[in-house]
Amino acid sequence: MAIKKTMHELAKEFPNKTYRELEKYRDADRNEEAQRIITQQENEGLKEDQLDSKAIDWKARSGYLQSELDRVKRENNDLHDRVNALLDAVDPAKKIQKARESGF
Repeated sequence: MAIKKTMHELAKEFPNKTYRELEKYRDADRNEEAQRIITQQENEGLKEDQLDSKAIDWKARSGYLQSELDRVKRENNDLHDRVNALLDAVDPAKKIQKARESGF
C-alpha cells in the first residue's frame, strides 16, 4: 500500500502548486484508494459467489454420480442373477462350461 503524503510533503514535491491544487491532488489519491478498496471488496464478494455456485455444482454432480453408481450396481446384480439362472438351468456337470460359453 502506498504511503499517504501529508500536505507538507506534497508542497515540497510540487512547489509551484497552490494549496487548493494540492488538496485536489490529495483528494484524488483518496478517491482512487477508496475505489480500489471497493473493487477489492466486490472481487472478494464475486469469489464467494463463485465458491457457492461451485459447491452447488459439486452437489449436483455428486448426486448424478451417486445415481450412476446405483444404476451400475443394479445392472451388476441383474447380470449376477442372469448368470445364476443360466447355471441353475444347466446340468451341474456343465455349469462351468455354460458360464464360459455365455461370456461370464
